[in-house]
Amino acid sequence: MGADTDSFPNLPATSWAVLGMLSFGEELTGNDLKKWADWSIGFFYWSPSVSQVYAELKKLEDLSLVRSRLVTDEGVRGRRVYGITDFGLRALRSWSRDSDVDMPVLKHGVMLRLWMGHLHDPEQLKRIVRTHIDNLRDRAQRARLHAESSETEPGWAFTQMSLRWSQRHFEAEIDLAEQLLGDIDEAAARYREAAVRDEDGLPVPRHPGIWRTVADDHPGST
Repeated sequence: MGADTDSFPNLPATSWAVLGMLSFGEELTGNDLKKWADWSIGFFYWSPSVSQVYAELKKLEDLSLVRSRLVTDEGVRGRRVYGITDFGLRALRSWSRDSDVDMPVLKHGVMLRLWMGHLHDPEQLKRIVRTHIDNLRDRAQRARLHAESSETEPGWAFTQMSLRWSQRHFEAEIDLAEQLLGDIDEAAARYREAAVRDEDGLPVPRHPGIWRTVADDHPGST
């Protein structure tokens, strides 16, 4: 069933992410929201800049989805804190329940570089993959620590669930990356033994444009 477009404003998912961070019972500054995003949704969706957070807050406040107030402590510069409104909470519930389920967008910089592997020595490609594995291990460890830190706050039960999923996601990516180390050798051998190359070492296609036919055979391909 499609979403009821009258039940929530037409906003990008980043706006809903900021609004969602205000649904945990706290009023927060823009800087707080930046840190909260890095601590939680940054593992699986978005790590915004401070300027992006404040731009989203202005938009949400203009739409009456959030409210703000200035908090001043004696001897301390005032802070503007933001909270979700009743209207914002209703809209957030509707969006998170009824919006279309989209496929995640995969933009994998390491795989893009491996896709160009014919330009490089296999050992250079393996160094890229090993660095990628080290980065993934660090992210998995951080996600695990953040999930464990959520244990004392029952209201973060679903945050903890998401962080545990993030840890498993990074661990699965480590497995895939480790498999690539062997795949690189196989691809390099096939390229070396079977591909016809020009004077620059670039492949000469046997069937130019064959990818067009593949796309035509699978109408759902994009």
